[in-house]
Amino acid sequence: MKSIAMLGFILVLLGVLSFIIPIRRSENHGVKVGDAKIGIQTETSEKLPPAVGISLLSGGILVLLVGTRRS
Repeated sequence: MKSIAMLGFILVLLGVLSFIIPIRRSENHGVKVGDAKIGIQTETSEKLPPAVGISLLSGGILVLLVGTRRS
């Protein structure tokens, strides 16, 4: 498989996964006074915006088409 076609396949795969798999993010909120530390850790799971997934998919399909025409 040519490298351009492989790049297109990876972009399509990342585009599909961006619609399915959420990205975890954690934040630490705390105050440290002397030796005492009071804190809260929050975790959220968010999916990427749909525009990112659509861009990855369309870019991957375009690269796949260009890669197959050149071979």
